[in-house]
Amino acid sequence: MNRLCSFYRFFVVGVCMICAYMLLPPCAVAQIPMHHSVVTPQLPDSADVARAADKHFWRATAEVMGFNIGLWGFDRFVQHGDFAYITLKSVEENLAHGYNWDNDKLGTNMFAHPYTGSLYFNAARSNGFNFWQSELFSIFGSAMWETFMECEYPSTNDVIATPIGGAVLGETLYRTSDVVLDDRTTGWERFGREAAAFIISPMRGINRIVTGEAWRVRSTTGRVFGRPDVSVRLSAGVKALEFQGRLRDTHVGFAAQVDVEYGDRFAVKSVKPYDYFNVRAEIQVMREQPLLSQVEIKGRLLAREFMESNSAHASVGLYQHFDFYDSDTIKRYDKVPYKLGIPACLGAGVMYRDGDRRRWVFDGYAHANLVVLGSILSDHYQTDERNYNWASGFSLKAGCNIVFDRNKFSFSLHHSYYRLFSWKGYRYGTDLSKVNFRTLNVMGDHSCASFNVTEARFDFRLLHRLYATLSLTSHIRSTHYRDYASVLSSTGTLRAMLTYKL
Repeated sequence: MNRLCSFYRFFVVGVCMICAYMLLPPCAVAQIPMHHSVVTPQLPDSADVARAADKHFWRATAEVMGFNIGLWGFDRFVQHGDFAYITLKSVEENLAHGYNWDNDKLGTNMFAHPYTGSLYFNAARSNGFNFWQSELFSIFGSAMWETFMECEYPSTNDVIATPIGGAVLGETLYRTSDVVLDDRTTGWERFGREAAAFIISPMRGINRIVTGEAWRVRSTTGRVFGRPDVSVRLSAGVKALEFQGRLRDTHVGFAAQVDVEYGDRFAVKSVKPYDYFNVRAEIQVMREQPLLSQVEIKGRLLAREFMESNSAHASVGLYQHFDFYDSDTIKRYDKVPYKLGIPACLGAGVMYRDGDRRRWVFDGYAHANLVVLGSILSDHYQTDERNYNWASGFSLKAGCNIVFDRNKFSFSLHHSYYRLFSWKGYRYGTDLSKVNFRTLNVMGDHSCASFNVTEARFDFRLLHRLYATLSLTSHIRSTHYRDYASVLSSTGTLRAMLTYKL
């Protein structure tokens, strides 16, 4: 289960930055308020679409199984991970025992496993299978690993987070790699594009090498999705974090954000999964805090327009969400401000845009979601590497953007509310330091938790596409325990950044 967690964290951050760079033209998260298209949208060529639809079942299956075997070999013979010493007996025990809630770190369960799921997913996606069919390969790859490739009991959370979270990351990375590719190019430009696509979507890169597509020159681009409408903004600057209102103990560091909006949020006449999605990722360099602090992805699965006029546009749709907020222990208080991971979340959403006014433009959104699997910080459950509760529940999200005077100034306000329930807990009075965490099959504490994230952001134009940005974010967690006193914690964040809109 502890599979290259540190590598995956750095890889995810690297992918975000590479995506932002490679999307340049060749010569919870919300919609980006001031949308600048990076490239001129174009429909895909029918020849490219037909070629990409050729299915190769056995090759995709071999890649999923081969990846699992290769990763197990690395864990066993290079890392010497105790979980990788599998035998026929360990497989028999796994089959006989069934599934457990595991105790790995948040980063492992919320990133390493979903990212691995994205590799399974893209093994199929790059072999001609569509979004829904590729999800079946991700389920197969996860079940194979959990049952046969570890001498630890299969993990309940992993077989949910790996395929579902893997589909979110997988389709996002697959479509991003598609923007980078161009089969008409040659030489160093071609090499750079192929290398970038390989880093973004390794399974697609492998398949392009195996089939010879990586160096075959065509009269068409080879892009499955043509050239979609894409907007990217990069922000970097100072970040200050305070815990429980203690301003004199504020932590100050550096933060960088990338926001990507892919597709037209109001183009819903012919919708395929992830024709529209947006991504927010943040890395930080701050004392006592993790490098990767936030990732949000929202992908549209289907949608219908119910209002279209000169004065307004509105659509309703089904959306998939991936949310991650991370912080670490503040040693002065021996407290962790917050932790939240939502790899499996689905719900309905409404998007609205007011017609262009002379001086301002308004748009907004609202989502109501079912959280199939989530995790949130616990004040009491401290076992092995886990300090959070597994949970299910629901989330509500809403926000708006107002752009003034032809993009000279914008104001954004966004709020996310999570209500999460953990019902399979340990018996009150259990000494968690003495239990066998391999067999402790619990979600954590018996609890009901609420988590609120509110962000207000101001952007002021300095030059053509360069903006001064000020954002204020509040994280408030309230947890009601069955066996302990309730806990309320709050964290405030201030960012002063420069933002460039590509």
